[in-house]
Amino acid sequence: MTVGNERAMGTAVLAEVRRRRPLIHCITNYVTAGDVANLLLAAGASPVMAEGLREVEDIAAVSQGLVLNLGTLKEQTVDAMLLAGTRTAALGHPVVLDPVGAGSIAFRRETAWKILGQVPCALIRGNASEIRALAELAGDETASLVHRRGGGVDADGRDAVTEENESRTLALMQALSRRMKAAVLMTGQADLLVDGDRACRIENGTPMLGRITGSGCMMDGFLAACLAGSGVGADRFSVLAWGAAAFGVCGELAEERCRETGGGTGSFRMYLMDAMSCLTDSQAARRARIRELDPIGAGKRG
Repeated sequence: MTVGNERAMGTAVLAEVRRRRPLIHCITNYVTAGDVANLLLAAGASPVMAEGLREVEDIAAVSQGLVLNLGTLKEQTVDAMLLAGTRTAALGHPVVLDPVGAGSIAFRRETAWKILGQVPCALIRGNASEIRALAELAGDETASLVHRRGGGVDADGRDAVTEENESRTLALMQALSRRMKAAVLMTGQADLLVDGDRACRIENGTPMLGRITGSGCMMDGFLAACLAGSGVGADRFSVLAWGAAAFGVCGELAEERCRETGGGTGSFRMYLMDAMSCLTDSQAARRARIRELDPIGAGKRG
């Protein structure tokens, strides 16, 4: 089942990004900053990677979106994130928060919660353990019923969303979404998106995305560009559902190309960039696998 109106679901989102060329300010993982910048360029947006305290507010003032990624968090970066986030949100532009490692590292968990307390975010994107950790901080009673806390910054097999725990997972995501007035995207073998009373399951992608560093960071930037390119008044839920599916489609196309050429993970990264640079809205819409759900219980909404 597709979600939202035709425009949001694939006929114009990427075209609007390429027409508007939004400038996306990224305070992100230095290990993957180059890949994030190149992915944004491939999508048709413009990246700026800056975290200096004396410049982040000025850069936020001329940007159309912001990514706050805790992947290689440093103490001096926290204030920069808060300054940039506050200015970006005040201008009405989307802020995407990726709470990398919040499921296992106290400093990251505390920083993510501090950002959420001061910066209105449009999207919180993380793996199961990261989303659970934030739900616990939000005081959600169902958080303890879902996933165990992860080890390190990556999710493992225990974090997989199954038929048995999907409804409980959606409930905790819905509680976090309502508390923060933000969309919540839990990425994994399949992606779950909740925004208030709306939810869907996105089944595009490939395990190869988990075999390269930075696929999540690249997705953060792309989703920020989709939100920024869609402009004020767009259907946020539908834009994010399309964006998550489109990124997964790029992974699928890259994997197919690897099979054709005998390439490995290095080739996959290159082909992922190629797929994004060549992707069209109609191609993404044809391949998108999105199923609408009831956020307080798994299943297709009638």
